[in-house]
Amino acid sequence: MTEQAIGVIGGSGLYEMEGLAEVTTVRVETPFGEPSDEFVTGILNGVRMVFLPRHGRGHRLLPSEVNYRANIYGMKKLGVERIISVSAVGSLKEAIVPGHIVIPDQFIDRTKGVRADTFFGNGVVAHVALADPVCAQLSNVLFDAAQRAGATVHKGGTYVCMEGPAFSTRAESFMYIGLGASVIGMTNLTEAKLAREAEICYGIIALSTDYDCWHDAHEDVSVEAVIQIIKQNVATAKNIIRHAVADIAAERSCPCASALRYAVISDPKVIPAETRQNLDLLIGKYLPG
Repeated sequence: MTEQAIGVIGGSGLYEMEGLAEVTTVRVETPFGEPSDEFVTGILNGVRMVFLPRHGRGHRLLPSEVNYRANIYGMKKLGVERIISVSAVGSLKEAIVPGHIVIPDQFIDRTKGVRADTFFGNGVVAHVALADPVCAQLSNVLFDAAQRAGATVHKGGTYVCMEGPAFSTRAESFMYIGLGASVIGMTNLTEAKLAREAEICYGIIALSTDYDCWHDAHEDVSVEAVIQIIKQNVATAKNIIRHAVADIAAERSCPCASALRYAVISDPKVIPAETRQNLDLLIGKYLPG
């Protein structure tokens, strides 16, 4: 494993952050197939950064087609201990205006099981705690950084993770409001689950782009509207990351760092050799030699 790093998963523009020095591209092989694209590494304010476009350059992968396991495993292999996710979301609350930033802290799962969201199986069983699915310490840093960057930011809130790629029906949108959710997107819960299994801290900078389809006074969500708001917010997201990087402590004291310590319940003697080898990066330190 290489030196510790901070990872960023997001869309176009983030791997072109101004001020990133010593930029290189890295192709990472994983036991779970190909990541979304090559990783971009560099130095920002003295901190090693690893960037990955979630949907691939040119945005060619559906949310259900993203190889989340390969993406998170690749981050782990490159020494990433914290991941900052930058994502577009629809707002489910009047107060979260398009253009605002949200730092969610909870999820509701509306995916349909077509995407792999665990590293385990194939002879090994593990159950990580997910009551608090994002890293509270990293989220606090992101919230403070967003305030210093001049963004209108909302701390906390529930993110509905839907399958996509179509947007919600109007009935679904009202149902999510009834559940008390704050925003809706298609990717972050899957990443959060895998990051926890990889003992990587995970935090979200959610860019509110629209009011989904529930708001009578606003047009229903469209790709055109989403892209327009994203373009306006790319600079804000970059600025938040710059501020956050300066405030992230070198050492971790959160539960994320040891999430797997008691999670594996399989008898090590029955774990197949291939599975053990594939997961050595994640669980090797907890298994007897």
